[in-house]
Amino acid sequence: MFIRLTIASILLLGAASIPAAAQTPRPGTLETYRDWTIGCDNVSRCEAVALLPENGEMPDVALTMGVSRVASIDATPEFWVERDAQDAGSYAFHVDGRRIATAPATNGAAMVRGPQASALVVEMARGRTMEIRFGGKVVARPSLAGSGAALRYMDAAQGRAGTVTALVATGPIAAHAMRRPPVAPVVRRAIAPSGAAPAALTREELAIVGRITDCAQEMKQSDSKPSLHRVSRTETLVLVPCGSGAYNFSSMALIATGAAGHRNFRMASFDYPPGWSESPDQPLLVNAAWTPEHSRLESFAKGRGLGDCGGSEAYVWDGMRFRLVGARAMGECRGAWHWIPTWTAKVVE
Repeated sequence: MFIRLTIASILLLGAASIPAAAQTPRPGTLETYRDWTIGCDNVSRCEAVALLPENGEMPDVALTMGVSRVASIDATPEFWVERDAQDAGSYAFHVDGRRIATAPATNGAAMVRGPQASALVVEMARGRTMEIRFGGKVVARPSLAGSGAALRYMDAAQGRAGTVTALVATGPIAAHAMRRPPVAPVVRRAIAPSGAAPAALTREELAIVGRITDCAQEMKQSDSKPSLHRVSRTETLVLVPCGSGAYNFSSMALIATGAAGHRNFRMASFDYPPGWSESPDQPLLVNAAWTPEHSRLESFAKGRGLGDCGGSEAYVWDGMRFRLVGARAMGECRGAWHWIPTWTAKVVE
């Protein structure tokens, strides 16, 4: 039996009138139609991804595929496929027994664009069966059940329904009648200083951190120590170990100030809490990673070991708090390891 995760967030589709810099992060939700799931981000870029049928078995060579489209008037859909294989060759895509499109593969991945992609996507929405062939051999028979409904959702979300640009919900309305897509928010990142790593926490500081985060027991059990990263000349990001499982490692984020051995600590501030946080006041990251050259903090939580469901967030430090600049999610644990973007921002210095 496959697992379904709940993505508790609100779909933002029509915020073009809101100034880009003023937006509060509201990542999009995902919708599932039988064997397809779809989501859109805050600039109305949408992506529909094929799932394995309910109670279906994972194939020996996994394959996932989907359709993406940006919200501009002249944007055409793109069809992509990813397969766990390294063979050189080309894909051929057949719907109801007819070859509709072909594409060369690189490391098992291929992209179909332009008129071929438009024709393939329309036939998928109408069709009953699909075969994907590689080197003349059938490598997958993905389900098309729900593809038409997912693409109809895409048309509506981008304001294309009833227009000549729609994929499924076509109509006579001219393309220029489409609403203008929202603008991505702008986040100015603070440049993290280079140099020696901050001094490790003292025993006394470890005790303080354990009390603030309520993670003292987890640190003792795992024998893990907090990791420290400079975010400014006077501030240090402290990632405090706070529990682990088979494939997820949790951390609490603090900001430290002051001299080593006498530092003060406060919970790090986020404009949107990481996905596993039980409270906005206690941000809990999963499999956290800090990239100093981009002032970027990432959280990546798997729903199960296969990695075919879960959620991720990416933040940058703006000098005061961590600002969400990217989010992805896959709510259905049904063989699709390609997670759908639900939030994006433009990062500037």
